[in-house]
Amino acid sequence: MSTYSIFLFAFSLFFLPFFSHFNICLALESEEEENYSYDENTGRGPSRWGELNPSWYRCGNGTSQSPIDISRLSEQLSPDLAALHTHYKPAQATLINKGHDILVQWNEDAGDLNISGVEYKLLQSHWHTPSEHKINGRRFDAELHAVHKNSLGEIAVLGILFTSGPPNPLLSKVYDQIRSLENNKTGEIGLGIINPYEIGFENNSSYYRYNGSLTTPPCDEGVLWTLLEQVQTVSFGQIKALKDAVKDGYEENARPTQPINGRTVDQYPRSHF
Repeated sequence: MSTYSIFLFAFSLFFLPFFSHFNICLALESEEEENYSYDENTGRGPSRWGELNPSWYRCGNGTSQSPIDISRLSEQLSPDLAALHTHYKPAQATLINKGHDILVQWNEDAGDLNISGVEYKLLQSHWHTPSEHKINGRRFDAELHAVHKNSLGEIAVLGILFTSGPPNPLLSKVYDQIRSLENNKTGEIGLGIINPYEIGFENNSSYYRYNGSLTTPPCDEGVLWTLLEQVQTVSFGQIKALKDAVKDGYEENARPTQPINGRTVDQYPRSHF
């Protein structure tokens, strides 16, 4: 093997995983300058996303898109599902205002979500107002998406629905920082150590699971979704802070629900709506 070949081999071992992680994060965070919208009146709304950029074609013709409306018609019992297993730990994090949503990004190993023996590392969590998923036609006040990635680059998202009520612990902790980003509409602030469990995850939670996609461009499919059945609470002031901080026109940043197209939704444990 030549010296050059040895160099390429070493480069692939040590550096490509970093670039893979970097590219996945970029794919998850739609580029702001692409300027998509949630308002159909702009001509750049969700029904047109697939036409705005060639790499976003799945937004228009994908067959396993998210979010969806989970109902009795799509629900099924799966013997393969097991109790939810999260292994999170406090880590350094940054609050980022992308203009179209607010996210907490962990800059160190913040633990993982284990699905069927596969570890999906926690990358970031962000909010949508109102919720993107529906349950039996009902849309909720907000929804959090915790985005994870495994060693193969596959994405798993853990979602939590929120209704108005007592404040959410994580949003309470970062509330002042969210308000401080309101004037700029973009930017980031170091948060120090953030414990992911402050989001409200519980390992004994019941949940729904299905195969879907990213809910923002490029709408890539192959995303494994886990949506907690238990609806949590968020205060009116916290919802207002999330809406005030983003750019005008993104205060309601929920993609409409997408066709099921024959997919089924597994539920753990089995219960009735």
